[in-house]
Amino acid sequence: MASPEVQIACTVAVLLVFAVIGGLIAQKNSGPKAVLKKDEFQKFTLILKTALSHNTAVYRFGLPGAEDVLGLPIGQHISIRGVINGKEIVRSYTPTSLDTDAQGYFELLIKSYPQGNISKMFGELEIGDEIEVRGPKGFYEYAPNVFSHIGMVAGGTGISPMYQIIKAIASDPTDKTKVSLIYGNQTEEDVLLKAELDTIVDSRPDQFHVYYLLDNPPKEGWKGGVGYVTQDIMKAHLPNPKEEGTQLLVCGPPGMVSAVKRSAVALGYQKAKPISKMGDQVFVF
Repeated sequence: MASPEVQIACTVAVLLVFAVIGGLIAQKNSGPKAVLKKDEFQKFTLILKTALSHNTAVYRFGLPGAEDVLGLPIGQHISIRGVINGKEIVRSYTPTSLDTDAQGYFELLIKSYPQGNISKMFGELEIGDEIEVRGPKGFYEYAPNVFSHIGMVAGGTGISPMYQIIKAIASDPTDKTKVSLIYGNQTEEDVLLKAELDTIVDSRPDQFHVYYLLDNPPKEGWKGGVGYVTQDIMKAHLPNPKEEGTQLLVCGPPGMVSAVKRSAVALGYQKAKPISKMGDQVFVF
């Protein structure tokens, strides 16, 4: 029979083995850490800025850990706080990155306006500067195959939530949701994420359709539409509202949103509610 000392040593060894195994299992099952806090602003540091035009850029912000994720459901947005001229300003933005493809950082597509508040602050950011973020926020949370066909109308930087959803669908081979997007802008330079959208459409043309629309097209070479988003354009490029499982998402300048909502009703879509909810046929971000 082993001495008490040997028995104790064996017991300690066994406990250590179980502790190590338990730690490895816990580490494996923990997965990426979501860092967003709904009721608390946190600071994140700008680590990369990629200019897309003279006033538009993709801003990449680092998360505390290399494997951390933002923790933002698809279709929702974050609140960004800044102090402008001594006054606290909060605005909502939708990241273009997904938790599934961006560990250790998140990205925002921002167009800066001289008369803007938070957007102007973004334009002045330098590498190493911080922003304050809180979230998630919003009433829309995308889930695969809930709708059979989603129509989208976006204007300008209103493409951000649409692109996030399109990107999520395209990255999930089990998601058969069809998407038809009308994307309006002032000039060709204003069209954001065109290369990314075109790549998705080219890879699955039966599932994704994008119709570009410009107020002021170039004199030569433009193959998209010209003018505003009209009822006729919506009828031609969006799903039939009478089809089962159809939804319409809208995001853009207030004038465009108002016009699209009126045209949607005329086409047979349900009237958009003052505050959109996930199950509404017409959802306005």
